[in-house]
Amino acid sequence: MLASLTIRDVVLIERLTLSFRRGLCALTGETGAGKSILLDALGLALGARAESGLVRHGADQAAVIAEFELSGDHPALAILKEQGLEADEHLVVRRTVSADGRSRAWVNDQPVGVGLLKKLGEELVEVHGQFDTHGLLNPQTHRGVLDAYAGLATQAAQVAAAHRAWRQVEDARHSAAAEIARARSEEEYLRHAVAELDALSPKPGEEAELADTRAVLMHREKLVDGMNAAYAELSGDRGVERALSSAIRTLSRIADKAAGTLDPVIAALDRAATEAGEAIAALQSASSGVDMDPRALEKLEERLFALRAAARKHGVDVDALAALRDDMAGRLLLIEDQGDLLARLAKEAELARAAYRSAAETLSAARQEAAGRLDVAVAAELKPLKLDRAKFRTLVEPLGEAEWTAAGTDRIAFQVATNPGAPAGALNKIASGGELARFMLALKVVLAQTSTVGTLVFDEVDTGIGGAVAAAVGERLETLGHGLQILVVTHSPQVAARGAVHLKVQKSLKGEQVTTGVAELDGDERREEIARMLSGATVTAEARAAADSLIAGRG
Repeated sequence: MLASLTIRDVVLIERLTLSFRRGLCALTGETGAGKSILLDALGLALGARAESGLVRHGADQAAVIAEFELSGDHPALAILKEQGLEADEHLVVRRTVSADGRSRAWVNDQPVGVGLLKKLGEELVEVHGQFDTHGLLNPQTHRGVLDAYAGLATQAAQVAAAHRAWRQVEDARHSAAAEIARARSEEEYLRHAVAELDALSPKPGEEAELADTRAVLMHREKLVDGMNAAYAELSGDRGVERALSSAIRTLSRIADKAAGTLDPVIAALDRAATEAGEAIAALQSASSGVDMDPRALEKLEERLFALRAAARKHGVDVDALAALRDDMAGRLLLIEDQGDLLARLAKEAELARAAYRSAAETLSAARQEAAGRLDVAVAAELKPLKLDRAKFRTLVEPLGEAEWTAAGTDRIAFQVATNPGAPAGALNKIASGGELARFMLALKVVLAQTSTVGTLVFDEVDTGIGGAVAAAVGERLETLGHGLQILVVTHSPQVAARGAVHLKVQKSLKGEQVTTGVAELDGDERREEIARMLSGATVTAEARAAADSLIAGRG
C-alpha cells in the first residue's frame, strides 16, 4: 500500500508530505482547490507522462517521492528482481521533472527508465475516474481477472504447459520438413556430388603425402645418381665395408699381445661395420624404391590436382572432403527416410494438440461457469449504484485455432449495456465518466479478494449522484477499505463521512503566490467540512446535525 507521498514544487504545491494507512481515505475540498494536483503528482511517481507544466512557477524542477509497504510476494518485487534491481518490502519511488520537461526516475535510489516505472505503477496503484483509467479497462487483463476470481491458476498453468509442449513438437516438425524440402531441392546435386567424391575417394592427410612424393619424383634422376655414386663409394673393392673388415681382422690377430688395449678399438670397428652395412642396405633400398616410370609423376599430379580442384569446388580444405562426402550422404539418407520421420513427428504433434485442446476445453468450461457467477455478483452491486438499468456480462467466446495461445482458446471481455435493448460493448466505449467509475467500483467490490494491487484510487466516483446512491457508493468504498487501501476524491458528504481518514485540500495565499496544502481533519473540523459539503458556503446547524448523523453511521 501507499505509505507516504512527498511533493515538491508541483503546480501549486510548494512542499507537502502526506502519510497514508490502510482503509478508506477521503480527499475533499472546493472545486479548484488542487485535488487533481495530488493525483497528477502520484501519477508522475507511477510513470505517467512528464510535462514541464507540472513544475511550479519559479522552481527549477518538480519532485515526487512515493513510499510503499509491500508483501513479500508482491508482483512489483518480482519485476525488480527480473531487472537485477535490489528491492525489499519497503519500496521508494522517486521522480523529478525539470523546467525544460526532462525527467528522471529512481527506485530505492537506483536509476530506472520511465517504462519500468510505469510497469511497476500498474502493480502498485490502480486509478479509476472519469478521465484517467486503466487496469480493468484494458481487455488484455480480463482473462487473468476472471481466472483469479474463479481460482483457476492451476488449470491455466496446465494449459500453458500443454501449449508449450505442442508448440515444441510443431516447431520440430516444421524444422524437419524445411530441412527435408531443402535437401530434396538439391537432391540431384547431392547425388552427383557424392558420386564424384566416391569416385575420388579422398582420405584425410592424403594431400600432404602426395605433395611429398611429388617433390621426390620431380628430382628423381638427381636423387638416383647421387645415391648410386654414394653406394659405389661405400661398396666395391675399395669400399668402407671391405676396409673395416680388413682392419678388424688385422687387429684381431695381435689383440692377445696388446693386454686388452685393442679390445675397445675392435668393438668400435665392429659396430661401425654393422652400421655401414645397414646404411648401404638402406641406400640400396631407397635407390631401388624410386619410381622411374616416366608416367608416375604425371599420375600423381593428376591425383593431387583432382583433389585440390574438388576442394575448391566445394569451398573446403582437401582434408575435409571425406567429411563433406559423409555429410552429403547423410542428407540423402534424410530424404530417403523422410516419410517415417515426418509421420512420427506429425503423430506426436497430433497427440500434443489433443492434450492441449483437452486442457483448454476444461479451462474454458470452468471460465464459462465462473463468468456466470461473476455476472450475477456484479449485477447485485449495480442496482444500489443507480445502474439497475445497465447489464454487465463477461464474454467468453472461442478463438480460431490460429489465435490459440498459452492462455487458452477463449477471448474474455467485460462488456456492458447501459440501456435496455442496447448492444453490449467495451466498458470504456459504452459507459460515461460517472457510470464508468461506478462500474469499476462494482467490479472491484466483487473482485476485492483477487487483485494484487493494494491501492485503489477513485476520482470523483460520485459524479452526478446523491442521496441513497451516494450512500451506497460510500458503503462499498468503505467495504473495499477493509481489505485494501482506498483513496477517493469526492464531493459527496455521504462518501466523505465513510472515510477512516479525511484529508482536505485547500488553497492559501503565501505572499503573492497561491499554494495548495492538505490538512487531515478530525473531530469538529471534519464535521464542519462535511456540513459545508451538505449546505454550501453557509454552514447551518441542520447541516452540522446531518454531518454528525453521517459520521455516526460509518461502519
